[in-house]
Amino acid sequence: MVWTVVVPLKSLARAKSRLSGAAGTRGDGLRPALALAFALDTVAAALAARQVAGVVVVTDDPLAAPKLADLGARIVAEPPGGGLNAALAHGADAVRARAPESGVVTLNADLPALRPAELTRVLNAAAAFPRAFLADAAGIGTTLLSAAPGVMLAPAFEGLSRARHRASGANEILLDGVDSVRQDVDTPQDLRAALALGAGARTTEAAAGLLIAD
Repeated sequence: MVWTVVVPLKSLARAKSRLSGAAGTRGDGLRPALALAFALDTVAAALAARQVAGVVVVTDDPLAAPKLADLGARIVAEPPGGGLNAALAHGADAVRARAPESGVVTLNADLPALRPAELTRVLNAAAAFPRAFLADAAGIGTTLLSAAPGVMLAPAFEGLSRARHRASGANEILLDGVDSVRQDVDTPQDLRAALALGAGARTTEAAAGLLIAD
């Protein structure tokens, strides 16, 4: 199956508040740079995965949008008055309007260690189901949700999204060896884990010199 990836990215100025501790004295000035690096590494890896026909990024951020477009992503403006799930549904609608034969898969924008081969394995598993999802490294949230052509995405992200996606009828993808697709970054400990997995070049550069507590 051919897939189009939808990546939501909120304003960089509001992103990754829980990384302030990792940023140390550079504080709020570094958080947007980290969030942008995460998104760029995520999108670059997704575009390199087999079966991925394209990436749509739902964002209104004026700095991130052109940089992501330069990588080859299509930029779609956020819907007014929405949140994360509204942004994802809007992105899915944009995909279906242009490529109705494509499956839709959402990815978090903070998967800086994402490896194309591991994403390909997850997408191959997802192709067996109308809707499927992958839990995050913590086992509480979700980093990926897929919907086959003609199937509503019905995203239920934020908080305890693993349980909500399972309750919605989506099949959970249970694969070993896809840690890079599970490892999103919200805390300094998450960032340490992503760097240990082998983060992309942009994240590695942005995080250089940080003292990240265990």
